[in-house]
Amino acid sequence: MAPSLPDVAAGDDPDDRADDRPVLVADIGGTNTRVALARGTEILSDSTRRYRNADYPGLESLLRRYLAEAGRPDCAGACAAVAGPVREGVASMTNLDWTIERDTLSRAAGTDRVALLNDLQAQGHALGHIAPDALAPVLDGVAAGPNAAKLVIGVGTGFNVAPVYDTAAGRYVTPSEAGHADLPIRTAADMRLCHFLATAHGFPSVEDVLSGRGIEHLYAWLGTEVHDPREARAAEIMEAVAGGGDARAADAARIFVTFLGRVAGDLALIHLPFGGIYLSGGVARAFAPHLAGFGFAAAFRDKGRFAGFMGNFGVTVIEDDYAALTGCAVHLNRLSLAA
Repeated sequence: MAPSLPDVAAGDDPDDRADDRPVLVADIGGTNTRVALARGTEILSDSTRRYRNADYPGLESLLRRYLAEAGRPDCAGACAAVAGPVREGVASMTNLDWTIERDTLSRAAGTDRVALLNDLQAQGHALGHIAPDALAPVLDGVAAGPNAAKLVIGVGTGFNVAPVYDTAAGRYVTPSEAGHADLPIRTAADMRLCHFLATAHGFPSVEDVLSGRGIEHLYAWLGTEVHDPREARAAEIMEAVAGGGDARAADAARIFVTFLGRVAGDLALIHLPFGGIYLSGGVARAFAPHLAGFGFAAAFRDKGRFAGFMGNFGVTVIEDDYAALTGCAVHLNRLSLAA
């Protein structure tokens, strides 16, 4: 059976599909929310705004602020991408104490045509609509047909993945919560890292390493390894990596890239994304200049007798910070055309 589409409520008037009113799109992350207006599949120029989630008690007040600043446009629809699972019209944030309902989005935007997506699903819907200069190749793959499966891996405040399937019935982007799977381990040092994470956080998950706070965990763990405990923020660690003045920061980054390669390689074997793997999110973009130097390719292809097979999968970094907004617009447009 084909995966079901996310919950959507369509307006009563079929002619609404032909009007020229904008739609409201939002990308709700663990730290920030990006909001914009779109017409069709295009984000309207200069309409994008970013807000700190900590400044608002919930999504409704944030969206009302945006719409007031935008001149209170009459919206034909609204779609929000949420960093957390969506079920039965309700989204639970993984790294933020917000619960978002379809009715909340409808009330804030003043429209009955609304949809909620997981944020990685929105990234998946954006594929094919992202400007070529916002796609940075990391590894070359083998050319594949237009309907080959693709995979989006999001590395930001959290970690998650979304497989993308183009079928005769349309595009399906299936959700997951893959960041909370077990961290893969191979060495004695990996096991010590897992014990450190379990002691501090209760469970050594992929997201505990491959996320913004993950690089902080690695930096702190390396300090315990040499009995010189120190902590640093992710931004400080990445600045030190770029500056080359902190060996511990470089070691933390190298371990991060190794795990990213391993996990991405495992996911490639699970989903067989011959159409390519796409890394998205602020942390993925921050690491993009360091992937080659810290051994991403070797870790990705380190699969024993399947090492050669791994050359089938290309890897690309999505450098468009607003790709999820485009994905929301694309998804809502497809739902409107199908209504």
